[in-house]
Amino acid sequence: MTNKCVYVAGHRGMVGSAVVRRLASEGCEVITADRDVVDLKRQAEVEAFMRDAKPDAIVMAAAKVGGILANDTYPADFLYDNLIIEANITQSAFQNGVQKMLFLGSSCIYPKMAEQPITEDALLTGPLEPTNEWYAIAKIAGIKLAQAYRKQHGCDFISAMPTNLYGPGDNFELNSSHVMPALIRKAHEAKLRGDDSITVWGTGAPRREFLHADDCADALVFLLKTYSGDEHVNVGSSQDVTIIELTELVCEIVGFGGTIVHDLSKPDGAPRKLMSAERIHSLGWSPTIELREGISATYQWFRKNHAAVERREQ
Repeated sequence: MTNKCVYVAGHRGMVGSAVVRRLASEGCEVITADRDVVDLKRQAEVEAFMRDAKPDAIVMAAAKVGGILANDTYPADFLYDNLIIEANITQSAFQNGVQKMLFLGSSCIYPKMAEQPITEDALLTGPLEPTNEWYAIAKIAGIKLAQAYRKQHGCDFISAMPTNLYGPGDNFELNSSHVMPALIRKAHEAKLRGDDSITVWGTGAPRREFLHADDCADALVFLLKTYSGDEHVNVGSSQDVTIIELTELVCEIVGFGGTIVHDLSKPDGAPRKLMSAERIHSLGWSPTIELREGISATYQWFRKNHAAVERREQ
């Protein structure tokens, strides 16, 4: 990637910022653009930006993201915003002769009851998890869009499907966050208040896989450099834990010693989501950040940035 120009869409997000950090050691020029420079939901703005920037490669990490509550509350936003962002970038990448584009998906694209661990060929083999199907459908469309441009126009557009990600720059706002940052914040604030307990959604029985954002960024750069294929590629740790096990680990790291209370009126989501990483492992990549190490580092980042998180919510 030496001397290449790489546009990272969504550079302020957790994954996009991790990709920018990772690309710093690749000898390439990294291009980013804030929303006041280009609104990715506006086709004309995206087209003008691409004409001026002329990137050699694109990492499409821009997306509207959130947890179960946000997905269930704002289904139209999650479907429309993600569809329009990916369509605008993909079309503009084709129009401007971008050499390589990597579309970033999500493990929620797979059927709710997919056989575990989930292999790439499980896509479109069964019903989705209802609580985040709108986001999932948008991401499936993005995969198919990349495949369609490859088939019709010969574009080297690829897709990667990360598992549940966490790390510096995550969204810690409780009304829209995913399970990991929500647990970190809940445990931290409960500790500060001296609470006797914290409440988690559902039974705690569902199993989830987690990958640190810096590991994900390393995998994405690896795929940009080595992979050129029609099929999307899973990016994961190949290990999962129950939500209650995760909660206990977070509480231990944070230093909260109270009890864990289950709110059984809230949904569990899919019973298990463990993706097979056999394909990317066979290509020569594997993660390096252990779960405890990653959570500890993320908690330290949160503590340093907690005031900023609160200001954004006010």
